[in-house]
Amino acid sequence: MDIRHCKEEDLELLERHMPSPGQTRRHAMRFEKQQQGLSTFLVAWSDGIPVGTAQVLWQGCTAPEVRDRFPRCPELNGLGVWPPQLRSQGIGTAIIRAVETRARRSGHQQIGLGVDDLNHRAAALYLRLGYQETGCRYLDRYHYIDDNGLRHEVADPARFLIKQLAGQPS
Repeated sequence: MDIRHCKEEDLELLERHMPSPGQTRRHAMRFEKQQQGLSTFLVAWSDGIPVGTAQVLWQGCTAPEVRDRFPRCPELNGLGVWPPQLRSQGIGTAIIRAVETRARRSGHQQIGLGVDDLNHRAAALYLRLGYQETGCRYLDRYHYIDDNGLRHEVADPARFLIKQLAGQPS
């Protein structure tokens, strides 16, 4: 498996193999943030097929509750492995490790991530990989555009976890 920065020419393959919901074009939005220098959008590839993605939001989580407590903490955001039958095979862990390495090399001593209250499987993975509870709760707000072009606003209850990176090997 190869994990690297997303390139513009990757976007079509990403949509074909890891489709965004409705008309959202999630990959293009993440690529644009990377182009603006606000994030790093990583793609995991297996035999030329994208199988996972995540982004590092270098300016941190946008939720005010999180930003106030962790103002300079980059956020691992949007971790996904697709199709679902590829989950629990180490792809997500490899992407997380790649994100942590990039954050450490960029001089950050910690990284955070949000986990939806109902995503127990992801929470177990993050805790197993050394992320710790902070007690910081918030609503993870995002939107998607359905197949009819209607915008849907979502607010999922979530909690913010932190991992200390200082002193870990690159």
